[in-house]
Amino acid sequence: MFESGVDFITSGNHIFDKREFREYLEESDRVIRPANYPPVVPGRGSGTFAVDGVTVGVLNLMGRTFMPPGDDPFRCADEQLENLRALTRVIVLDMHAEATSEKVAMARYLDGRVSAIYGTHTHVQTADEQILPGGTAYITDVGMTGPTEGVIGMDSGPVLDRFLTGMSERFNVQKTGTKQFCAAVVSVDPETGKASEIKRIFQRGIA
Repeated sequence: MFESGVDFITSGNHIFDKREFREYLEESDRVIRPANYPPVVPGRGSGTFAVDGVTVGVLNLMGRTFMPPGDDPFRCADEQLENLRALTRVIVLDMHAEATSEKVAMARYLDGRVSAIYGTHTHVQTADEQILPGGTAYITDVGMTGPTEGVIGMDSGPVLDRFLTGMSERFNVQKTGTKQFCAAVVSVDPETGKASEIKRIFQRGIA
């Protein structure tokens, strides 16, 4: 992903699924995990990178509704932003959460303090992109980039078996069929950190 031009990677509740990746989280300054995981776990919850001379801060948080246990994301946001805002006014938040209400509540809470908030986790892109009154760009879920067929990116067979029998099977990524690309592009004033535009992108049927 870095070789293809990606600058920075956020994550969510699956970040520790592969044990061999945990050591890399300790070493990397370009891949982060939700900041409201317990402080003893590997990795960090925020970071920065530079684009055309502009420092961009990135914060990763995880919701608590229908999600694994975690620290209070609102309090954690306050703590993390105190450090990030000392470095830059351009700050992007990945709010990885199940409940729309929790994502919207975080957006209202941080409006004007971050440049953009994009929700993740549900894999389905929402059509509610907007600029909030304080100048924060927001979308509840940016959507999934990956296989269009299957069940939100996974092979249908094991998913259906779990629903039909209640027995857990290992899910595998759908490897056949077309793909989709979901994204959101935000324009931000580097001096103020305020967003002026957000554009939702959804391309389906990619071979």
